Amino acid sequence: MNTKPISRRQFLKKSAQISLGLLGTASASGIYSHWVEPYWLEVKSIDITIPILPPTFDRFRIVHFSDLHLGVYSRPEALTELVQQIQQVSPDLICFTGDLLDHSVDYISEAVDFCSELRAPFGQYAVLGNHDAFGTRRAVTKGLAQAGFHVLHNEHAVLKKDRKELYLAGVDDPWVGKADIQQALLHIPDKACTLLLAHEPDFADEYSDLPIDLQLSGHSHGGQVRLPLVGALYTPPHGSKYSNGLYQLPNSRLQVYTTRGIGVTRMPIRFNCRPELTVITLRSPIDS
Repeated sequence: MNTKPISRRQFLKKSAQISLGLLGTASASGIYSHWVEPYWLEVKSIDITIPILPPTFDRFRIVHFSDLHLGVYSRPEALTELVQQIQQVSPDLICFTGDLLDHSVDYISEAVDFCSELRAPFGQYAVLGNHDAFGTRRAVTKGLAQAGFHVLHNEHAVLKKDRKELYLAGVDDPWVGKADIQQALLHIPDKACTLLLAHEPDFADEYSDLPIDLQLSGHSHGGQVRLPLVGALYTPPHGSKYSNGLYQLPNSRLQVYTTRGIGVTRMPIRFNCRPELTVITLRSPIDS
């Protein structure tokens, strides 16, 4: 088969067309990842079966969100939809797993206003993240408390329903804070059903032998940029092993759920990794 050779002029023209096409694709991807996906909230619903969940807590609904990172890249204007979505869910419990601010307290009043709009029958609970511990600890703790959130500093709360109990524990940031998991679990019966709020998910490996049934975490942002067949291009320390979604630790009763979070940090982009508001429905094995 004879193939007619192309001229140098035709070759350069064809190369220019290909280059412009690639440039256009890259430009469109850049616009999308910077201006579209970071604000395209996904409400992700998931059922999690816990073997020892008291049947009275079957279908107990938890809204879990994390990593607002209000500051340089994440602005409070984007929180209006988040409030509306949480209100529509009508959760039994609201849990926030850290990084309210990015690096400064400039947006603490807006964060307090946002959190003040969130209410659930069994309460609103939070733990601090590593960014909260970098210098905004006092302001974040005070602001969350002012907004009606109970910040769990190495302690736990008891949720009661029909004379049955569900324990909710929380630790200070395990990476740069002063986490004390033993103190957080102190006086919780080993056979009780216990949930844990801990900002960095990978510390679950250290908690796998403890009487904890479900750990809720954030921190990883899901990587912010995820490529097909590759996954996350970058995840922060202690947020790479359990970076996105639900995991069952081997030879342990512990499950871990890591949300992709709401805001962005380091890079003002998301690609194939939309911000996530997680709606968790606890299920008893009797009814699952």
